[in-house]
Amino acid sequence: MPAMAPPEAHIGLSFLVGFLLLARCCGAGCDVFHGSWIYDRAHPLYDSSCPFLDPEFNCLKYGRPDSLYLRFRWRPDACELPRFDGRGFLARMKGKKIMFVGDSISLNQWESLNCMIHGAVPNARTSFSRSGTLSTVIFQDYGLSVMYYRTPYLVDIASESIGRVLKLDSIDGGGSAWLGMDMLVFNTWHWWTHKGNSQPWDYVQDGPTVYKDMDRLVAFSKGLSTWAKWVDTNIDPSRTKVFFQGISPTHYQGRDWGEPKAKDCYKQSQPTSGSMYPGGSPPEQEIVKSVLSSISNKVSLLDITLLSQLRKDAHPTAYSGDHSGIDCSHWCLPGLPDTWNQILYAALL
Repeated sequence: MPAMAPPEAHIGLSFLVGFLLLARCCGAGCDVFHGSWIYDRAHPLYDSSCPFLDPEFNCLKYGRPDSLYLRFRWRPDACELPRFDGRGFLARMKGKKIMFVGDSISLNQWESLNCMIHGAVPNARTSFSRSGTLSTVIFQDYGLSVMYYRTPYLVDIASESIGRVLKLDSIDGGGSAWLGMDMLVFNTWHWWTHKGNSQPWDYVQDGPTVYKDMDRLVAFSKGLSTWAKWVDTNIDPSRTKVFFQGISPTHYQGRDWGEPKAKDCYKQSQPTSGSMYPGGSPPEQEIVKSVLSSISNKVSLLDITLLSQLRKDAHPTAYSGDHSGIDCSHWCLPGLPDTWNQILYAALL
């Protein structure tokens, strides 16, 4: 009887195949996630009058004085990304359902995709609805539904007698809403670092044990592992394409991009030059890769961390509507998330 490969080898190969299919979407050996930003007058792909933009991302409308950040295009080292074809995307996805699942970074990407499509077919009939945690845009002439389901941790937060409990081993609250999709794009991370008044839970539960707090990277790994098991148990890979967005970086420390005197991203107007980021890869990104390697189903990683780290200029900062403070977490639209969706489009091709 021939020797069988250990389960770990099969699982790792499943993730690796999914990752390489995405990384090599534009030609053999082309890694689309490593490259540099170049000036391109043909950008952006739409303007800030897009009807699907929330104030917190509409930087030009709310007074951003510079516009150079709109003119940069991501160029991989060994190839060119195909330009987003909105009509081609609609034809390919006709009658299908796409859902972005996660926190406000998922909202960023969802609004970007809707605006990219609308920019290509501005006269297409659309409808918008919002019910609780679910928001939906339907491109009616094509029967395409593009949805956003808000769940910052992917796992559940439950109200119990002791207070609000973050349950690292439970996905009951939202999982049923994610079923039946043709494409799912998941994301989580930013809320795992929240503490104090911005923390939406009082306790964290891991199995039968309840803690007042836990190392946030450990908690993130446990919660993401619960999501990975949910994907393997509930998703039919012949029906649904699954992507994980990767870690979207923040720019609150100038030393991370080689400017130690910079307090944050405010008034940054150009990308970091070159293809390397001085601050290196964040540890949460390695957790994502490790957990994805444990999934039997194919999940493709949108490894957007490095290309986004280089865009210290692309945040709303003080130009985000009624949002107070300097926002170096989210991204202006039009802007960087358009590139995430361009890579997503390339993967579908």
